[in-house]
Amino acid sequence: MNTTKEIIKKAAINLFYKKSYFATAMSNIALDSGIRKASIYYHYPSKEDILFDILMTTMKELTAYIEACLEGIETIEDKMRAVVRGHVKFHCDHQKEVLISDSELRGLTTNNYKTFVAQRNAYEKTFQDLIILGMDQGYFAPGDAKVTSYAILTMCTSVANWFKDKGRLSGNQISSIYEELVVTRLLKESPPREFK
Repeated sequence: MNTTKEIIKKAAINLFYKKSYFATAMSNIALDSGIRKASIYYHYPSKEDILFDILMTTMKELTAYIEACLEGIETIEDKMRAVVRGHVKFHCDHQKEVLISDSELRGLTTNNYKTFVAQRNAYEKTFQDLIILGMDQGYFAPGDAKVTSYAILTMCTSVANWFKDKGRLSGNQISSIYEELVVTRLLKESPPREFK
């Protein structure tokens, strides 16, 4: 059963996704959630508090999802496959939230912006550290690990811009294609693998 706060947040996600954060008023959120405007302020003191909750929750869920994807995996190649596959799948499954996270940061106050960016940077470091380790141990071709990680994350994150839930390929199929594209590029020698 959804709590009142969850109902408010879900309505805000849909509105921020359709109209943008700045084009959405608290009265719109109240109308779509079926809750009086005054009641929203009991749960969220401001519209920005709703946005911040959406962004932080999404980042925490993404981080936890990737950590779960890595459980029990030992080799560098398999870890990279897992994080790429997991990142893409999460972005297919949470399109609205991740697009809001990418496009509405300017709606945050300076302190909230810094808090969110610190969380995002910590997440991105997972990719950088894995790439550095793979390069240092000779699994991945040498290169600039930071630029490589940004390129991978940008490519994998952008799937949320075009993925269609009822499209030709499922989120799992697209995740496997991205996994193969990334790992084949990183590895010094990579045997061909079939898409799952």
